[in-house]
Amino acid sequence: MAAMVSSGGARDTSQEASHLATDVLIIGAGGAGMYAALEAAREGASVLLADRSLIGRGGATVMAQMTVAAALGEQTPDHWEHHLADTLTAGRGLCNPSLAALLCEDGPHRLREMDVWKVGWAREDGHIKQAQAPGHDRPRCAYVDFLSTGPAVSRTLRTQLNGASGIRRVGDLAIIDIAVHDGVACGATALHLTTGEIVTIAAKAVVIATGGLTRLYRRNSASSNMGGDGYALALRAGAELIDMEFVQFFPIGHLAPRLVGMDPIMWDPFRYKLGGKLLNAQMREFEQDYATRDTRSDGRYVLTRDLATYAITKEVEAGRGSPAGGAYLSFQHVPEADIRRAFGPVVDRLAANGIDLARAPVEVAPIAHYHMGGVRVDTELATGVPGLYACGEAVGGANGANRLSGNAITEAFVFGARAGRNAARRAAKMSLAWSPEAARPSMELLGGAGSEPRANPAALIAQLQALMADLVGPFRTEDKLRRAIAGLDALKQEVGAGPFAAPRGYDAELVDWLDLRNMVMVAQSVALPALARTESRGAHQREDHPGLDEAWTINQTITLSGGELSLTRSAPPSGKVAA
Repeated sequence: MAAMVSSGGARDTSQEASHLATDVLIIGAGGAGMYAALEAAREGASVLLADRSLIGRGGATVMAQMTVAAALGEQTPDHWEHHLADTLTAGRGLCNPSLAALLCEDGPHRLREMDVWKVGWAREDGHIKQAQAPGHDRPRCAYVDFLSTGPAVSRTLRTQLNGASGIRRVGDLAIIDIAVHDGVACGATALHLTTGEIVTIAAKAVVIATGGLTRLYRRNSASSNMGGDGYALALRAGAELIDMEFVQFFPIGHLAPRLVGMDPIMWDPFRYKLGGKLLNAQMREFEQDYATRDTRSDGRYVLTRDLATYAITKEVEAGRGSPAGGAYLSFQHVPEADIRRAFGPVVDRLAANGIDLARAPVEVAPIAHYHMGGVRVDTELATGVPGLYACGEAVGGANGANRLSGNAITEAFVFGARAGRNAARRAAKMSLAWSPEAARPSMELLGGAGSEPRANPAALIAQLQALMADLVGPFRTEDKLRRAIAGLDALKQEVGAGPFAAPRGYDAELVDWLDLRNMVMVAQSVALPALARTESRGAHQREDHPGLDEAWTINQTITLSGGELSLTRSAPPSGKVAA
């Protein structure tokens, strides 16, 4: 890792820690983190890009196999303000319009930059192809190839990293806490997972790019390191979280049969193009029970995502679910030639998984997919803690109560670049302000492990995921949420104040405990505002409070003080700015 240096009194033991120094520390190496690193390096900063997984191969971007929204106007006349209008509409009145404007105005520039970097956007007659997606007023979503957009984006950014100077990449490095000295973020304390070595990092600016929190749920579409680490790091550093109650569930996530190497949310394009039918256990199409057919789409795809989620959930609750606990999605009414014409080689990949859409349905069910909430930032992507920035899905505010389809990768590009650039510009004006005292709490946490056997942290994680899925899922009630909060309080007591064992290499139990420490806090940060919000808006649906209440056109903010979470409310900001 680095030359061993004394921790300077940060622990009462004789163990030493490796120490690194950089201008900009970026935590998380998905799409947002890689873009942040590239932009910070462009500004002349030295960059340390750290990830608990492999650089550029973890997180959500590499798994996002669909489309990227931007007002390119390549095939249909468009303007970023039209994209902004659709984004604000999807957000149900809770978007920070300045952040949303940044996303929409800078999006085309970032997609064209990726085009120069040869990402391979699909083209037609020399123009970048743009598909229609739900919530957009015109075709606006670019893609590389069906099911290949995220991997292509990640590969392109990794290639750019390989050619960039000033960027040091360190994988298998789990950030334990952000170091704060005199109220300023000055680095971090980390654990090198393969050796068990404690690492301290001095930095003039820190960027959180750790993605979302969907791992809190039993069924989710993201990688296993999306447990809300960045939110917990931000809270403990003194930053605020916003809109945490808004978790987006994708209605037709793959459930059965087993699907290997393919995106669990891949079925929407099939449904758009081919008119897939949702069937219950009686093999009866139930969409008409929950929505009216749209004659503009030839009677196909009649349910929006929220209604589809509701319909499938209610059919299962009524005992009419499929064997695996969802609904059937059937294309058996579509000629086999039409299926292959629409999706070509993807049909062969499905066949390798034992799936033949022309002959048998698949089972689908709602799946946790994305999180609208996150770290509260300004238009510089700076938090309320000097020196601390955030980007990508770790940021809250831009999407309000519901994210517009296709905005996720755009958000990673735009916010990643902006956070990296501004962090580097701050670093250029600062000197390193590292103090060993800033690392003391996390050093003592890791050094104070108990020896008494306690609960299995992996089992506690499974318990937390079940609790969140059953009680803080797509459809909520006061009773469910109060039981969730009580259950999370009990879990917090079981987790305890310190890990079960001292650090060592490849220690899955310690990693699970560290994850659980963050996951319980973040789960509480979702459940508390969900209980407080007595209405249904966007991705937050209260069965005991149906319908949107204009009095609730407010943002809820979470802070941490003395180990306890507190909740405040404020009206959404007004106005928009240019990127």
